[in-house]
Amino acid sequence: MNEARSPVPLIDRDTAAALIEPLTELVVRAGAAILAVNRGAMRIDGKADGSPVTEADLAADRIIGEGLARLVPAIPAISEERVDLAKPPYDGSFFLIDPLDGTKEFVAGRGEFTVNLALVSNGVPLLGIIGAPALGLIWRGLVGRGAERLAIGDRAGADLGAKDLGAKDLGAKPIHTRPLPQPGAPWIVAVSRSHGDARTEAFIDGRPGAVRQMLGSAVKFGRVAEGAADIYPRLAPTCEWDIAAGHAIVTAAGGRITDAHGADLKFGQGLQFGKGRDDFIVPEFIAWGDPSAVR
Repeated sequence: MNEARSPVPLIDRDTAAALIEPLTELVVRAGAAILAVNRGAMRIDGKADGSPVTEADLAADRIIGEGLARLVPAIPAISEERVDLAKPPYDGSFFLIDPLDGTKEFVAGRGEFTVNLALVSNGVPLLGIIGAPALGLIWRGLVGRGAERLAIGDRAGADLGAKDLGAKDLGAKPIHTRPLPQPGAPWIVAVSRSHGDARTEAFIDGRPGAVRQMLGSAVKFGRVAEGAADIYPRLAPTCEWDIAAGHAIVTAAGGRITDAHGADLKFGQGLQFGKGRDDFIVPEFIAWGDPSAVR
């Protein structure tokens, strides 16, 4: 007999807005822990799927996991590094975490790795925070309340102090996706530096004059959200924790996330996050800066 589970609270937009600063601080602290690891001497292990995991992944995961347990103990959290403990399906609200997205970039000595933290409510990413500690940047967004980019510089672990989304202090700058390029102007396409695939390349080739911007990790979502890129297609499998935070940020910034056929990846239409898909796999997605470009 399956053990009955207590109902999980549903975090609404107002409650999420009150959480965004302490959650951002957790992402900053996790990023600082990653930067403190000596990449030249760290241990690198392999997961069952062949992807690498390092002590930096585990340090960031510990900071976020312990922090969430203090802040909102009633809300479940799924982390890539503790996915074996996950018990889907998740109703109400839950956190979805990738403590170090772009481990291959990190191991290779590049700065395009991120800490991804998302709050999902009713199967839809509501709030997302992506920290790029080596770049000194954070992108964050709350659907319906807008998105912003923060320049964190050397403030890792400090009290961020901002009172609401869109605050001007601490280098916070409101961001928005940009309109579809005019006819004849090139599309700027954010593409993976380490995970190319034939379907994605064919999709890009179908847009003559498209300019590829090679990037690692969830930085690609940040570039779309701030209007530095027009589109980020990934027509190959990835995992829910890789895209949930970016989904919320791009949506909050005015963009849209769909599958290859233009169907929304949201509640009631296609993908629902945390509902028990095998290995939390997302078959494909496209992040569009301009929703009118979807076709």
